[in-house]
Amino acid sequence: MARLLPRTFYARPTLVVARELIGKVLVHDTQAGVASGVIVEVEAYIGESDPACHAAPGPTVRNAPLYGPPGFAYVYINYGIHYLVLPLMRRRRARSGTRGAAAFSDVELCRGPGNLSRALGITLRQNRLDLTSSRLRIEDQGLDARPIRWSRRIGINVGVEDEWRVYALDSAAVSGTTKAAF
Repeated sequence: MARLLPRTFYARPTLVVARELIGKVLVHDTQAGVASGVIVEVEAYIGESDPACHAAPGPTVRNAPLYGPPGFAYVYINYGIHYLVLPLMRRRRARSGTRGAAAFSDVELCRGPGNLSRALGITLRQNRLDLTSSRLRIEDQGLDARPIRWSRRIGINVGVEDEWRVYALDSAAVSGTTKAAF
């Protein structure tokens, strides 16, 4: 049986939450039906001290959700093309990005954050939704634990030295070049 992740899940250290999101299910109730995918890849961004984090320049209109309570969605447009969804963790200055999910309902494989958002119908309309009580949520559906690996984040050119990307070793839906051999 699916269990909605409570706010306390998100109100913990970002790297702990990032690891524990692997194997959880991102669910979006849309007008066309329910779209969902198993989270297989997460990148963590650690607030204003992290140069790759949207919070690095301090509070702005765009990044205002990063300064709110944990457990809400932060959706933004990346490179003017893709909508990316990030579950907010801890209180202030920390976030984690959901990069990829494996098909779970009636959706094809979603490799990478832009494809994931497109497949699940996520746009700016889902920005600031409460992941603990809305049509966009993350559930624990009791799936088996997966072997994971930590690596450097991808698609950024600052803050690249930290291994704050975690992914499921056994998933073909993982994006980027640092993947397990299948």
